[in-house]
Amino acid sequence: MPYSTKQQQAILTCLETRRDQPVSAADLAAELRRSGRPVGLATVYRQLEKLETAGYVHKVNTEEGAYYQYCSHPDGDRQQDCLLLKCERCGRIIHLDCTHLQPLYEHLQREHHFTVNHRRTLFSGLCASCAEKEGPDGGQ
Repeated sequence: MPYSTKQQQAILTCLETRRDQPVSAADLAAELRRSGRPVGLATVYRQLEKLETAGYVHKVNTEEGAYYQYCSHPDGDRQQDCLLLKCERCGRIIHLDCTHLQPLYEHLQREHHFTVNHRRTLFSGLCASCAEKEGPDGGQ
C-alpha cells in the first residue's frame, strides 16, 4: 500500500485478521477501541472508503447495512477480477478470485450494454458445508 496512516493500517490489519468475516464500520471501531487503538467512526468510514478505492476492501451492501471484507490477492494485483459468494444459510462470505467469469462480463457488456462492477459482485447460494448438510436433493 503506497501511503497509509496509522489509523488506516490499524483498520486494514483488523480486517485482515477477520478475512472470512464481513464486518460493519461500527464493529470495526468497537474492536479497535477494545484493542487500545481508538478510531472515531467517521474516520473508520473515511478510511474504509479509501481502502475500497485502492482495492484492499470489498464493500457489501445488505438489508442490515454496509459490511466490509478484506480483499486478498496472492499476486498483489488488486485490480484483478474477484467477487464474493454469500451463503444464504450461515451468512459466510467467501472472497473468490476467478477469471472464468470474464466471458460473462464481456457478454453482458457487448450484448446488453451493461458493465459489471466485479469489485461489488455478490453471488448468493449455499457454501459447501451448508449444501452438504442439506443433502444431495438440496433439502427438498
